[in-house]
Amino acid sequence: MEFFKIRRDIPFMRHAIIFNLISLLTFLAAVFFLFTRGLHLSVEFTGGTLMEVSYSQPADLNAVRGTVANLGFNDVQVQNFGTARDVLIRMPATKGVSSAQQSDKVLAALKVADASATMRRTEFVGPQVGDELATDGLKALAFVIVGIMIYLAMRFEWKYAVSAIVANLHDVIIILGFFAYFQWEFSLPVLAAVLAVLGYSVNESVVIFDRIRENFRRFRKMNTVEVINNAITSTISRTIITHGCTQLMVLSMLLFGGPTLHYFALALTIGILFGIYSSVFVAAAIAMWLGIRREDLVKVTPGRKDEDPNDPNAGAVA
Repeated sequence: MEFFKIRRDIPFMRHAIIFNLISLLTFLAAVFFLFTRGLHLSVEFTGGTLMEVSYSQPADLNAVRGTVANLGFNDVQVQNFGTARDVLIRMPATKGVSSAQQSDKVLAALKVADASATMRRTEFVGPQVGDELATDGLKALAFVIVGIMIYLAMRFEWKYAVSAIVANLHDVIIILGFFAYFQWEFSLPVLAAVLAVLGYSVNESVVIFDRIRENFRRFRKMNTVEVINNAITSTISRTIITHGCTQLMVLSMLLFGGPTLHYFALALTIGILFGIYSSVFVAAAIAMWLGIRREDLVKVTPGRKDEDPNDPNAGAVA
């Protein structure tokens, strides 16, 4: 399925150096903000008070957030837990205030707003739990990266694996840079979004690499730059359909999902946009500079000069 078909190849690789310089500057800025500002970690990572409150009727989460915010507690997470009548409240630790004092103060304010509010449980999430979550998150990221590199190296060639991972890490670091610069809250859903972007972004790279391999088999007279330009141009329609549909779904979460899904959807939005960019201008360009060749992917049969250059099987043994 195609919305349109471009008859002439767009010379993407002609401007590869300029676009990669822009990417490098953006990447370095993201790293700078990560080191200077750091991530604004949520209560799952820093420790704090966790409360589960039950109501006799479906709870108004916005009203609960407003009540807790009026008490002076910042960066509070409020979401349904189990049913619409159960609310989970996460509050970061406050200096000079114990977990019991926090929960008692919040429950008293919630009872004033709705007398049916009852405490089901309260507990203190220590920073040790946060350290374990951070460590597990980094391990998950490392396993994803290694798995992707092994897959690409087996399916294509090591040059493609290196270029794809560089491009995907470029996306991840830029997402983290946005969160560090604007001091948006970095929570477990955001970490899940970052890992999702890592897998989502590599999919676009694989599609382009597949088309490059196909073009190496089909067009024996094209050089590497022409093959890459043709591969990217011929997949533009597919890219618009796939990423456009995905972005519509993510934007619906961003606009209508409420505070609970806001930063999760925001991380996905940034990741999808930069994922398209990096697959075209970063992954493909790095693969070109690493010296990908027809011989890396296709076994050429010598002495067959009578072949049709447009024949999909010309000069190649499947």
